[in-house]
Amino acid sequence: MAESRRPPATGAGAISPRAYRSTILIRFAHCDPAGIVFFPRYLEMFNNLVEDWCRDELGVSFAEIHERRGWGLPTVHLDVDFAAPSTLGEVLSASLVVRRIGTSSITSEIQFRGSDGSERVRGNSVVVLIDAKSRRGVPIPDDLRTRIARFQDAN
Repeated sequence: MAESRRPPATGAGAISPRAYRSTILIRFAHCDPAGIVFFPRYLEMFNNLVEDWCRDELGVSFAEIHERRGWGLPTVHLDVDFAAPSTLGEVLSASLVVRRIGTSSITSEIQFRGSDGSERVRGNSVVVLIDAKSRRGVPIPDDLRTRIARFQDAN
């Protein structure tokens, strides 16, 4: 679902206007016994955001990627900072900005913020388009590359 509120447009940690935006409801299943998001759940949320971005903005669902085209889109690198805890019932603002498009890879920055705009988690992720049978990278098709580039920030 699209994010209607905009994070700050300037200053440290500003979100690019080219970002894909969504919201994430923190559910009971996300939380540990302390009542905060258990850190591996954020990584699942990252993957869900990438999956939604592919479907909503790139026009290619994970079902099409994996089942019909015979590709995969595995995460090959993550670098994550956890700034502050998130709790049950909160709705986080999520954003994804493409930082680099390689021959077969996409490097993106993902941020989750609380309703007050404070950063909760930020990560850099690299996914690679692969042939599912050989498990080797394949070049990103030009039409898909063009759609991905709409989310690339110049910074």
